[in-house]
Amino acid sequence: SSVSASSLFFMNLTSRCNLDHTVNLHSADGKGFIKMSQTERLVMLAEDQLTEYSTDARKIEKLRQKISLSVAPAQQKQVKAELEAKLPRNFFDEILLGQRQAVALPFWGIAGLGLLFGISFTQPIDFIATGLGGAAAILIQKRGWKLQAKDMVMQALTEIEERTQQVKSAD
Repeated sequence: SSVSASSLFFMNLTSRCNLDHTVNLHSADGKGFIKMSQTERLVMLAEDQLTEYSTDARKIEKLRQKISLSVAPAQQKQVKAELEAKLPRNFFDEILLGQRQAVALPFWGIAGLGLLFGISFTQPIDFIATGLGGAAAILIQKRGWKLQAKDMVMQALTEIEERTQQVKSAD
């Protein structure tokens, strides 16, 4: 069973954090637990923030507040280290991170043209282009979405570290 990302934050208040840094969340149907790592949970929270219409700075600020309230500082460092190790930083991913929709746009075009030609020329073979182009566009969008969410978590964790260091140096 699945749990919406927006309810994960509030469910964390009643969840238990295990020694292996996983979180047991009550499932929506009440039949059991969903076991998920802190990193997965924070990425889901970031994905939830991506759905809101606001500036990136506001999204990161809201995510930073949620992370500060729900994740211990030691776990924040572990999550950051895990994300740094997992985040691929190649040329394609950098472009995808910045311009996810622009990268997927040609594949949406291929899907549309395949559909147009398939209908207008009654060529069933053209529908293959529709399927392949649409599938490629969806996969690109999904990968870009995940990369953007992970990057947002990294930015929020970096801001938390910087603010913590500022407070310590001010004392």
